[in-house]
Amino acid sequence: MKVVLLQDVKGQGKKDQIVDVSDGYARNFLLPKKLAAIADAAVMNDIKNKEAAKAHKIEVEKKEARDLAEKLQSLTVKLKIQGGADGRVYGSVTTKDIAEAMKEQHKIDIDKRKIVLDAPIKNYGAYTLDVKLYPEIGGKINLVVIEG
Repeated sequence: MKVVLLQDVKGQGKKDQIVDVSDGYARNFLLPKKLAAIADAAVMNDIKNKEAAKAHKIEVEKKEARDLAEKLQSLTVKLKIQGGADGRVYGSVTTKDIAEAMKEQHKIDIDKRKIVLDAPIKNYGAYTLDVKLYPEIGGKINLVVIEG
């Protein structure tokens, strides 16, 4: 009997997977515990629709990430930081500071965890930072740290 798993079942498969099991196992265990449903045309169509919706959602997210990467390339974020006379910053510039400045200056909300900062920024100057927008899609932020 072909059934669609509604939950992960050890030894059978993962959720939304179609498996072929014995009639007794399906009738006496899987169906009463609502771990599976009989794979009829309606259920099969529902699974295909869910997969298509998931694929569409991923494509839309990838397109948005590519558009954002292109937009970030042309923008410059200016950060005013207090510092000493020797050109060094008091403390350091963090990804949180960069994300807040990006939101304030350009109205673009980027999670601070997606900004890649190899080493803390402790000097004034211009920097180019990588941003992980989506798996396999990245962008660059142009940052200028000035004395304020």
